[in-house]
Amino acid sequence: MLKAPLNLRKARVLISNDDGIGAEGLKRLVAIAKKIAGEVWVVAPETEQSGTGHSLTLRRPLRIRKVAPRTFAVDGTPTDCVLLAVNQIMKDKRPDLVLSGINRGENVGEDMTYSGTIAAAMEATLFRIPAIALSQYVAEDGWGLDSKPDWAVAEKYAARVIKKAVAIDWPRDVLMNVNFPDGPANEVKGIEITREGRRKIGDHVIESADPRGEPYYWIGAQQSSPRYARGTDLDAIQRRMVSVTPLSIDLTHRPTMNALRAKLQKGR
Repeated sequence: MLKAPLNLRKARVLISNDDGIGAEGLKRLVAIAKKIAGEVWVVAPETEQSGTGHSLTLRRPLRIRKVAPRTFAVDGTPTDCVLLAVNQIMKDKRPDLVLSGINRGENVGEDMTYSGTIAAAMEATLFRIPAIALSQYVAEDGWGLDSKPDWAVAEKYAARVIKKAVAIDWPRDVLMNVNFPDGPANEVKGIEITREGRRKIGDHVIESADPRGEPYYWIGAQQSSPRYARGTDLDAIQRRMVSVTPLSIDLTHRPTMNALRAKLQKGR
């Protein structure tokens, strides 16, 4: 929940991610945040946690390692990082805003349900702290594994998007998901407010065998399409727009809930 406007110059900002404490995108986001925010903290996973979703570590202890002043690594998930940041590391005064990213690879469509980047923002939202997830599209591979990210677009637009987002009121349970198209930055056509698109990850499964002859399976690239529905995050990225999608962590589908309630009441 955010009561606008948030004065970033006086704000305590927490940054996390799912690519890990040493990730280049994290360093870029920290540099951006330090230019616009009063106080910047970092609590990020010790190692990469891509695809962990909103998972929480419950069956083993977690360790916090101080990397530098106001910078910590946690040997857990992005959700663990935000939870420990709020309840332990920054317990004297909770953050005013949480930024998650900048992720190496986009988080659009169904990616959002798998994404640790989105999960960190979700966890902050559960604490009623406004949160923005930021991701950088990597052109050649949907996973961002086979090509080097160009951070130019994120570096040009991130501060602008953050400032605009915190200038309006956010309802409870809402977070922002931002995706930057690949560079060059001067070819980006602007910023577009979008809705969640549709595509399916995991249709491409690679089957092979290990040195002992035992089979293994590797979930491959995301299913792609030459065109996506207009107004979606997928479409915006394809048209070289910065995509900003307000998300809700309330998963209740109210029309179906009301229809089911009416049906059950009718049958009494």
